Amino acid sequence: MPTSKAEAQWNGDLKNGNGVMQFDSGSYQGEYTFASRFENGEGTNPEELIGAAHAGCYSMALSNELAEAGHDPQSVDTRAEVTFEVTDDGPAITGIKLITEANIPGIDNNTFQEFAEGAKEGCPVSKALAGTNITLEATLK
Repeated sequence: MPTSKAEAQWNGDLKNGNGVMQFDSGSYQGEYTFASRFENGEGTNPEELIGAAHAGCYSMALSNELAEAGHDPQSVDTRAEVTFEVTDDGPAITGIKLITEANIPGIDNNTFQEFAEGAKEGCPVSKALAGTNITLEATLK
C-alpha cells in the first residue's frame, strides 16, 4: 500500500499569517488563513480537508461492504460536517457528522442501516479519528 503525503507551509503569526496546503500528488492545493479556520474567511482549513477525507473513505467503505454482501450499490453520497470549537483545553475537533444518501436497489432500510453503521465503525478514517464523537445520518434514495 502506498504512503500518502501532503504538506503545509505557514507564513507569519497566527492571526495575520497565511499558508498553503497541498497534496504531493498535485491534485489539490489550497490557501488557508486564520479567518478561513476560525471565522468565515475565504480559503480552506484543516477541518475541511479532514471532512473530505472522511466522507470519501466512508462512501468507499459502505459501497464495498454492500457489494461484498451481494448488494448492488448504485451510488453513495456522503457529506461530513466537522465541528471545530474552542474548548477549555483549546481549539479542538469536537464532532463529525456523516450524512449519507445511498441508492441500493432491493435492500430494506433496516439492513441498510446495519451496513451504514458498520461502515462508520470500519472506515479507516473513522478509526483514525476514534477520539472524536462521530455520528451518522443514513438515508436510502
